[in-house]
Amino acid sequence: MGNRFASGKFAISMCDRCGAQYKLKELKKEVKKQKTYSLLVCHQCWDPDHPQLMLGTIPVDDPQAVREPRNDTSYAESRDIQWGWAPVGGGSAYASPLTPNNLVATTSVGVVTIAAT
Repeated sequence: MGNRFASGKFAISMCDRCGAQYKLKELKKEVKKQKTYSLLVCHQCWDPDHPQLMLGTIPVDDPQAVREPRNDTSYAESRDIQWGWAPVGGGSAYASPLTPNNLVATTSVGVVTIAAT
């Protein structure tokens, strides 16, 4: 037994949204929230299914905790703060036991030559 519907290759239909006439094969079905509706719309009226309408349908797992964590052994070294003023380190006498001063300033002076013309 064959198909009970005509092929429709010459059929003319109307867009369900704007009412313009198109060939039936040119019209697309409307899709919203991954559901196909029986509305047939033209290429100008057709809107693709927007991803924001699918929130909650796709499971998103964003774990924050780490399984079997270990203590940070480099905690003290990573918290070694080097800061200072006047002019490098050693801003005041009471701050020296709190923050060690390992900053060393290095400078160099170059030679300026003037080319005779």
